[in-house]
Amino acid sequence: MMDRSDRHSRFFLRLFSKNILLYTEMITAAAIIHGDRDYLLGFSEEEHPIAVQLGGSDPEQLYQVAKICADYGYDEINLNCGCPSDRVQLGSFGACLMADPGLVRECVQALRAGSSLPVTVKHRTGIDQQDDYQLFREFVEIQVEAGASALIVHARNAWLKGISAKQNRDIPPLKYEWVYRLKQEFIDTEIIINGGIKTLDSAIEHLRRVDGVMLGRAPYQNPYLLHDIDRLIFDQPNSTVKSRAALLQEIYPYIERHLAMDLPLGKMVRHLFGLFHGEPNARQWRRYLSENIFRKSAGMQTLYEAERLLG
Repeated sequence: MMDRSDRHSRFFLRLFSKNILLYTEMITAAAIIHGDRDYLLGFSEEEHPIAVQLGGSDPEQLYQVAKICADYGYDEINLNCGCPSDRVQLGSFGACLMADPGLVRECVQALRAGSSLPVTVKHRTGIDQQDDYQLFREFVEIQVEAGASALIVHARNAWLKGISAKQNRDIPPLKYEWVYRLKQEFIDTEIIINGGIKTLDSAIEHLRRVDGVMLGRAPYQNPYLLHDIDRLIFDQPNSTVKSRAALLQEIYPYIERHLAMDLPLGKMVRHLFGLFHGEPNARQWRRYLSENIFRKSAGMQTLYEAERLLG
């Protein structure tokens, strides 16, 4: 999730569970090679386990980047073949790569050659108006043969023309049955489902048919839906369920530490807007934060004032 899954968001989500696998936002291979690597790839030790999600289609670049990501200490490398945005298409990566499974195979092989980290692929059920399960299956088979350790399937096609990236999250119909069928045919491959999953109850239903569930915007908009995930998903009946207020207090030291490093408050706190989703006075909380956290003078007192509005 571009501009969402940064290190501050991930640190916050880690407070809900030590078991979930966190992903970076998609980072292009070219940016890592030529840009500020510490800014792009840096993360806190508390974020483990963490996967880096890459965008790219040049096997040589990806080979180099795999080495770099391994040196930074990531636990997994994920190749994005699912993003349909125009900007990503102009870079010849993301969902448009599904039209060239042979090139994706070369990319997977390059990533595997560049490090010992597991390499996974995130992709769609197809592109545009394709409605051919066998074509979808062949794409998966090629990546499995290339050594992909898991496939993360956003269970809808990516329409590359005519609709926006945002509309691509809702308009193409979901094809959960295709992902279930895929798991039946690739028993030894980890198959993870993604797309349109908004509750842990829904995730539990999917987990009866596949190996894993990837959640994106639902926990970003309403992070507290993860509050009981260790008990419900990871079979830890004695896990501690934290209140929203406790989670807020738990992240305060992290915010204070980074404020002391001159990081603007808004960079961190924008990820907390949804913490009190559905609770009394949540609107006042969000409004106060949105109006004040980006001020140059914003600091911990801004957060304390917002907290008072919750009653």
